[in-house]
Amino acid sequence: MLIHMRSILLVKTSSLGDVVHNLPVVADIRSALGDVAIDWIVERSFAAIPPLHPAVGRVISCEVRRWRRSWLSAETRSQWCAFVDQLRAVRYDAIIDTQGLLKSAVLARAAEGPRYGLDWHSSREPLRLFYDRVFRVPWTQHAVERNRRLCGLALGYEPSGPPDYGIRAEPSQAAWLPERPFVVLLHATSHPSKLWPEARWLELGTWLASQGCGAVLPWGDPAERQRAERLAERLPDAVVPDRLGLDELASVMTASAGVVGVDTGLTHLAAALAVRVVGIYGATDPAATGVYAAGPALNLGAIGRLPSVEEVVNALQQIGVVAPSACARQHA
Repeated sequence: MLIHMRSILLVKTSSLGDVVHNLPVVADIRSALGDVAIDWIVERSFAAIPPLHPAVGRVISCEVRRWRRSWLSAETRSQWCAFVDQLRAVRYDAIIDTQGLLKSAVLARAAEGPRYGLDWHSSREPLRLFYDRVFRVPWTQHAVERNRRLCGLALGYEPSGPPDYGIRAEPSQAAWLPERPFVVLLHATSHPSKLWPEARWLELGTWLASQGCGAVLPWGDPAERQRAERLAERLPDAVVPDRLGLDELASVMTASAGVVGVDTGLTHLAAALAVRVVGIYGATDPAATGVYAAGPALNLGAIGRLPSVEEVVNALQQIGVVAPSACARQHA
């Protein structure tokens, strides 16, 4: 049964991929409940993502990762108090914690209003005491569908249809972009086990160049920049930009012909933006946390098996990134 709501708070703080995976619940809620106000608690480093959705209102930034390292400091306690004051400026009709971790449960508990979360069978930590109601959501579902299912159970509707991420970015017109059509190569990820060998990136980039495509190699830290520069030195028409913010990178990916990315949140962001995406997996199960979108996207590899360059090339052709008249900038 649908529950009458005027304001809802979503709690999904991190990581980037998890925040992106939570976006479809916004469209589900609006479709089921109409013009309800939807606010969102998120880590400051990912706070650029929720506002990309026009239906998200207040974005309340937190810094739990930093706060817990210096909880006893006066500065941290002051920042926490300011965060709680901002949070409690609104009393919500529903507070839904789709993160399912102790840190997110504590944030949900700090807000004013009835709180909903996962039961102990469905989350990594036993958090029942933090919520007013809990629900069971199967682990066998993809992360996107788990989020959608929890919100539907909490608010009394049944999610249906493919996920609608609801976000858009204007195509970048940056002067540094390759003059010809280009593919964004997301070579960097948080864990070494998720990397794709540099030799395969070089082989792929060389093949893309033979098809008339340039390459953009983003980075996030010094080691990633060094890898990007090593690759760019040996690839024709490859660009290593300055460090890009999430909003800037979203615009660059939107302007691209497509994205090839390892298991990183940026690959999920590309899929959410309806960019053509090939996801490369080898350490995690793509059925559970792979690229998941209604648009042209393919996951390759499996736990313990990285895909070959040939597989990636075939996937790029299959989704239309590279074809005789394709590999053109997408101005969606």
